[in-house]
Amino acid sequence: MDSPRSAFGTSPQGAAPAPRQSRFRGASGWGNPLGSVRARVQAWWHNRLPRTDTLTLTQRNVYILPSRPGWMLAFTLALLLVASINYQLNLGYLLTFLLAGCALVGMHVCHGNLRGLTLHLSAPAPVHAGQAISLDIRLASERKSPRHGVGLGVVDQDIRTTPLAWTDVPAQGSAQVRVAWPAHQRGLHHLPPLTATTLYPLGTFRVWTVWRPASQVLIYPAIEAHAPPLPAGEPQAGHQGEARVQSTGEFDGVRAYRRGDPIRAVVWKKAAQAFAAGRNDLVSRDALSVQRQQLWLDHAHCGLSEPEARLSRLTAWVIMADQLQLDYGLRLPGRELAPDQGLTHRSRCLEALALV
Repeated sequence: MDSPRSAFGTSPQGAAPAPRQSRFRGASGWGNPLGSVRARVQAWWHNRLPRTDTLTLTQRNVYILPSRPGWMLAFTLALLLVASINYQLNLGYLLTFLLAGCALVGMHVCHGNLRGLTLHLSAPAPVHAGQAISLDIRLASERKSPRHGVGLGVVDQDIRTTPLAWTDVPAQGSAQVRVAWPAHQRGLHHLPPLTATTLYPLGTFRVWTVWRPASQVLIYPAIEAHAPPLPAGEPQAGHQGEARVQSTGEFDGVRAYRRGDPIRAVVWKKAAQAFAAGRNDLVSRDALSVQRQQLWLDHAHCGLSEPEARLSRLTAWVIMADQLQLDYGLRLPGRELAPDQGLTHRSRCLEALALV
């Protein structure tokens, strides 16, 4: 299997309806009616295509048209034919029909280079807004001859195509291609239409297909670049005034390290300070102190007014608390996640922030 290839696009598709409409007006513009009509026709055509994560290319979903060099070749052949008829040049006829025959053979080879491929899509992993959405696509071929120059990319909204990732598919084998584009808006989005295309062997014809994947991608809120320290913890009922989580993410209640304490209980920040001072004093978190307080990440107490900025700060706090291996809860409008820790809890919190 070939090593993965990648392409990085410039704009995603699959955002919420309102932003998509505003971007559509900005791309085509009211002053460009032709671009507006083309974009509407493209959207209507894409909406008629079924969604699937596995697509087999046949003559029913593979399209072919002459490329720009192909049209130039056709114009040249027409001039050669007119000149040969006018001056009765037998060699002119020979050259004209020889080139036309090569172009026709190239057309059939180009169409067959894409027809028969099977495209398999792996579901994308969640990403944060501003990061790249990456799709791993496997191209499988059962033909006994290799396929050359197959490119995959994302279809943009203004009828352009993002830079393609090119690969060759071995005979009766498969190749892996990675297609990527930036994620702008949080939420759960459908993947944009993809295209597979080829110009092999002469470049005079372009063969392509359009593919609408069925998978969706979850985009978490962006992570605040310089988030403040974690907020103070809240004492549990019956332990008012007891130890609290401080803004540094450390616990007030610590004790000297005892043989057998778990590694995760060691306060490594204080240990590093002790080692730097030439001491060998290790301290561990007091388990009773942990039980007397709870760390809550509250949407209403973020210290920010913008809704998206609040979500970005909460996202940074969730990652910070997870790295410190703390039990933390999340409060959002209309939803509350009880304090816990671990990868599953972190994923649930980030998903709730993405879908709020």
